[in-house]
This record gives sequence, structure tokens and C-alpha cells, in this order.
Amino acid sequence: MFNRFVCVCVCVCVCVCVFSSSGLFASHYTEMHYREDGQTVMSTHNSTMNCYYHGEVQGYTHSDVSLSTCSGIRGFILLENKTLMVEPAFEPANDTHVIYEGHHLHFPSGTCGHGHNISTLVMSHLSNSKITDMLFSVRQHKRDVQKTTKYVELIIVADNREFQKQGKDVEKVKQRLAEIANYVDKFYRVLNIRVALVGLEVWSDADKCAVTQDPFTTLHEFLDWRKLKLLPQWPHDNAQLISGVYFQGTTIGMAPIMSMCTAEQSGGIVMDHSDNPLGAAVTLAHELGHNFGMNHDTPERGCGCRMTVDRGGCIMTPSTGYPFPTVFSTCSKKDLVASLEKGVGMCLYNMPEVKMLYGGQKCGNGYIEEGEECDCGEPEECLNPCCNATTCTLKGDAVCAHGQCCEDCQLKPAGTPCRESSNSCDLPEFCTGTNPHCPANVYLHDGHACHNMDGYCYNGICQTHEQQCITLWGPGAKPAPGICFERVNSAGDPYGNCGKDSKGSFAKCQARDARCGKIQCQGGANRPVIGTNAVSIETNIPLQEGGRILCRGTHVYLGDDMPDPGLVLAGTKCAEGMICLNRQCQNVSVFGVQKCSGKCNGRGECNNKKNCHCEAHWAPPFCDRAGFGGSIDSGPMRQAADSSAVAVGVLVTLLCLLSAGLIVCLKSKALVQMLCINKKSAIQKLRYSVCFPQMSHHSSEPLLPPHNFHSLHRLPECPTRCQPIHISHPMPITGLQPHRTLVSHTHSPGRAAGFHTLPRQLPYANIQVSAVSLRLSPCTRHTTLQKLIS
Repeated sequence: MFNRFVCVCVCVCVCVCVFSSSGLFASHYTEMHYREDGQTVMSTHNSTMNCYYHGEVQGYTHSDVSLSTCSGIRGFILLENKTLMVEPAFEPANDTHVIYEGHHLHFPSGTCGHGHNISTLVMSHLSNSKITDMLFSVRQHKRDVQKTTKYVELIIVADNREFQKQGKDVEKVKQRLAEIANYVDKFYRVLNIRVALVGLEVWSDADKCAVTQDPFTTLHEFLDWRKLKLLPQWPHDNAQLISGVYFQGTTIGMAPIMSMCTAEQSGGIVMDHSDNPLGAAVTLAHELGHNFGMNHDTPERGCGCRMTVDRGGCIMTPSTGYPFPTVFSTCSKKDLVASLEKGVGMCLYNMPEVKMLYGGQKCGNGYIEEGEECDCGEPEECLNPCCNATTCTLKGDAVCAHGQCCEDCQLKPAGTPCRESSNSCDLPEFCTGTNPHCPANVYLHDGHACHNMDGYCYNGICQTHEQQCITLWGPGAKPAPGICFERVNSAGDPYGNCGKDSKGSFAKCQARDARCGKIQCQGGANRPVIGTNAVSIETNIPLQEGGRILCRGTHVYLGDDMPDPGLVLAGTKCAEGMICLNRQCQNVSVFGVQKCSGKCNGRGECNNKKNCHCEAHWAPPFCDRAGFGGSIDSGPMRQAADSSAVAVGVLVTLLCLLSAGLIVCLKSKALVQMLCINKKSAIQKLRYSVCFPQMSHHSSEPLLPPHNFHSLHRLPECPTRCQPIHISHPMPITGLQPHRTLVSHTHSPGRAAGFHTLPRQLPYANIQVSAVSLRLSPCTRHTTLQKLIS
């Protein structure tokens, strides 16, 4: 049931309905901190009740509530035109609380070590930008990315300075980080994205990577540590560092754009700049938005935001101040859809494991836990016709209640498509017939050729220089010749470089790495289309044979929290068999795609799980036997139409062979000697069932007659002693050898056996053919050939 309480603020009485924020913590959620000697201390969730809540205000449309009751009541209440903050009046918390408007948030006392007043730092700019609508795509099918719920499995790390700021109290730090995650989950719910905590880590002894006042260096150090140390130990989709260090200038956060799910760049850094955790939560949501591909809400974009600037504006605004923004703009939603359709966030379509949620099991939390058959939420909100909301059990004959592979309370057949491929590097998923949920999203292994061999797949996206030129310069743009990359990027300045080194200085590109530095283009619009703050840099390079080549580069200032988008993206093809990684042109063999695909026997490709995705008529895991295609990760491809065609083909082939065999048999001397006839013409007396003489050595495997014998003209009856034998058992197709001989009658050894050949290249599916019912009649009457002729 809902928890209700009444609060009075600014002469307004509101009734707040909240429900437990179940799903905030994944079942494998883990906490980690360190002792003074560096020894790791790990723990799983505790057994206390979940103290994090989401909800709304009764009577207020578009209202939002996010609260925690772990230590007093803390959170925000968002009304149509104002944001109310709730927190304990004293520390440690007691029964006394204060409620005030968001723009009256308390400022921490003192200044930061760099000499800036905290109010100046809070008014952080994250600068202007404009995203182009012309995103490159070679989609095979357009996945409905808006209706499908995405799940971000998040890890939040607190550095040592943050640990010190919170009084060196590990539990206090963990509670603060969980509260931040609860806010972020609430922000993203309206985008059909759930943020589930996989774990929290507190660097209580010392920082595990260099954390300095230089945000750029800190970001790269943290992302390197995540890739090398955190990700192998703790699988997750994204990691964010909450730092107690005050970054230089006005930067309060930084994250790479369009990097969600990548091993190298799916993460960001956030400065904990306010006493209230809502401040860090908004910044984390902002940086997470950059990971998703969201750009800033700048005036020239004409973004719609339901909160005015004086009420906080929207989360992706370039400048963050009081009151803090808590909603997303129309531009952010548009950017998100464009990125997801392009292939960003391939890892987000699998639901986190929910055997046991943080805070204990509860029927009505919307997650199916152990002992539950379904869970459609509280009885007041449940609209699912298949689920009993009170008992979390299925109704009547229902076998499922949730999932893309559940329809009308029944499981969809195996092979039913449940998630189409979104681009040339994505792979489709199919229902298994045993699970109501679509299998986790899979895509082609990194290094697989794509886009007509012009690129290589990388994290489910086909990256090319042409794609990036179109993004920067619009339709008609294309990559410049190689000499442009070599000459411009050898300078090591803001306009030509291979990124920054560990000291933050622009790095010169070596000749072999030049195509992994600043992108160089030709053609397109007169000026960059990515934003008004993008500067066109044109370089004329003279040629030895005469003439000049125009190289067009860009210098785009998108804010202190975003790396230069004018750099070639990781995963872009830089030469034949070569790919850009860490600003270096490396051999694509580093991914091992050829070795992985080698086990698929030439009938499939390797997916990102290093398993074979087989062609339509071959079975995983190694595509070496007949089957329905797909992989052990994606489910079997649907082959209903193909199977029907195979069945028809088999029947037609059998009819043709049997008809031909009958004609041959009629001309066979041995067969004629065994036909049941009387003194009249054999052609007139031939019965639709073939009769054989009763003999002691008679075989039990007679010759098969034509399948469509019922359509033949009814001829005079055979002698009454011909007793029909019915053979109607199914004839399995699977298991036939590539060359199978149809057994002939043993009484006619001189007759050539008939052959039914199945092609080796196209094995038939496992089909039961039960439509062929054969009627054979052994005969006790013997007639010689001479008598038949007479």
C-alpha cells in the first residue's frame, strides 16, 4: 500500500503518495570499502526495509516526489511551479524536519582549496551545443526504443576526499550515494529508463586512481581504472565517480558523449558540490545524459522545458544552479531516441537479476521475485489481466503475465521475433518458447566488417569517417584524403592532434595514427552544422604534381564536461584491417573476431558473447548441424514459413518418386508376376491398393504406392482375400542421412533401388510428416505373367 504523510509549507497543504523504490538495487548489489591497511571489505544488501521512495502529489499533475527515510526524511517534492526540499532540521536526525523551496538550499560554509566561493562553482556552466539531426544509420529494422524499458546497471564510486568530507563514516557515504542513485532513477523513469545500483565502492583508505583538480586528467584516469580493474571484477553498464575534490574553473562534472556500454568510456566524474545530495544527483544525471548521447539545451535548439529557468530549467541545461533541475527537455528526449536507434546503449535491454531485491521481498513492487509468478504493482495500480495483484500469482489458465514474449497470458511460440536488429552491427532476438522475456540484447563481435566493408563493428555500432563527417558538416560531406590527416594532425595543437596526453597537453599524431586524430572532411555545408560554437578550420595543402587539397576540420567547444567531438571516434576504420583504439591505429585482430568466427564452420558469425549466431538452417552452438538458426544467447530464429515450404517440398518429392517408381514397377517383369489380376485386362482390373501374393518368404516392407491414391479412378475390387494394412505412423525427416535409399521389395532383387537425396548444404528442419497414410494390400492369389498377357 501507499505510504502517506501530510506536510505544510508556504501555506500549502499537500498529500504525498509514495511507494517503495524497488528495483533501485539489483539482486547482486554489493558494497565495498577498504580498511586502513588496504584490505577489502565487501558486503551484500542488508535485511532492513527499503527506505527509498518515489511518488507524486495528489491533485497536482506532472508532480514528482523522491524521498528517503533511512535517517530522517530527505528528498524533494516537485510541483507544477516550484520545488520543495525536505530534510532533518538537525544532525543526527530526529523528528524535527524543515521544508523549504529549492532556491533556498543551504550553502556549505567556507571556500574550496582553490579559492572559489562554492556559490560560483555551483553556477557551473556546461556550455552550449547543438546536435545534428542527420545521424548516420544503416538500420535494417527500426526498433521501438521508446517503448522498450532500458536498465542501466550502475556502480557509484566515492573517492577518498569524499570519504573525508562525510566525516570518514563509511555508512554515511554509502547512504549518500544510494540517495543520489534514488534521485537519478526517478529522473530517468519518465524516459522509460531504470537506473539500478549494482554496487557502491568507497575509497576509504586511498584513491585507486589519480584524482586531481584537473577534471580532464581525472576523467581519463578513472575510466582507465574502470576498464582495467573494476569492469573485470564487477560487471556493470556504467560507473560514476563522486569526488570531494573541487575541480579547476567552473567544471563540476565531465563525461564522454555517446559512450554508454563501452568498456573504455562508459562513465563520468561528478563533483559533490552541495550539502544536499540532490546537487550531485542532478550533475550525475547530466553526465549520464552525455553518455546516452544527450547534448546541452541551448537557445538555438528551441528546446521545450516544462520548468522555467527561474525554477531550475531542465537537466541538460548548460548552467546548473539553484534550484536544481529535475526534468528532461524535449531536446534531450529527441537526442536519446536518435542515439538509441543508432546503436548506443546495446547493453541496456536486459533486466537486472531480481531474485531478491535490496530491502527484502515484497508483492506489489513490480518485480518478479522468488516465490512470485507475476507482479503488476499495487492492487490500485495493476492493470494486468493475467496477474492477481494481491497474491502475485497468475490468474486462471494464464502461464505468463509480463514480457515481450507473453501475449494474451500465453507464451509466444519459439522463434517469434521480440527485438529487431537496429543497425548493421546489431543482431535480432527471438522468443524461446519457455520464457516470457526477450533474451538479452546481443550484437556482432567487435571487429566484424560492416557497411559494405567500409567500417568495423565496435560496441554494436558501425563507425566510419564518413558518418562523422556527415554529423559535423551535413549531407554530402566525406572524408578528406589521407594527406590531410597526416599534415594537420602532426601539429599537436587544438586544431590537429591525437587527443591529450597525461599532462593535458595536445599530443602529436604519428603518421600511422593520423586517421585516429582530428577528423578531416571535404564537402558538405559551408560551416559545421553541429552548433553555433563550432569553428571551421580549413587547411590548403599543396601537392607535388601541382594544385592544392582543401582539408576541413572543426574545433567545437561543447563545454568543460565534454571531450572534443571533432576527434575520430574509437572503433573507426583507419586502414584495411586496422581500427582506431586509444588514438592509435591498431590491428583489428586485437579483438579476436576471426578466431571466434572460425568455430562457426562458415555458417554463422560471432556475437559479442563470443558465441556463434548461426544462419537460418543451422543450429548453435557451432552451426554444424541442422536447426533453426540464431544463437544460444538470442533464441532460435522463427522458421515457420521455411518449415512449411520444406514440408511441401518433401511431399512433392515423395509423390514424384513414388509415381515414377510405380511406372517402373508396372514395367518390371518381377512385379507383374505378383500383381492380383483375373482373366480380364490388367489395366481395367488394377486396384488402387497394390496386392502381393501370399508367400512364406514374403517381405514385410512392400513398395510404397503414390500418396494421392484417393484421387485415382476407382477400379474393380481385388479378391476379397486381399486384406488392407494401414500404415499411418509419422515419418520423421530429421535423422535422415544425406543420401537415403527407399527400401524396395525383397522379392524383386533385380530392380534398382530408388533414392531420395537431401542436399548437404540445406538440411531440413525437424518436421513430423503425418499426412502420408499408405494402404497396402497383400494378396494370396498368384497369377503368372503368361496368364496376365493372355
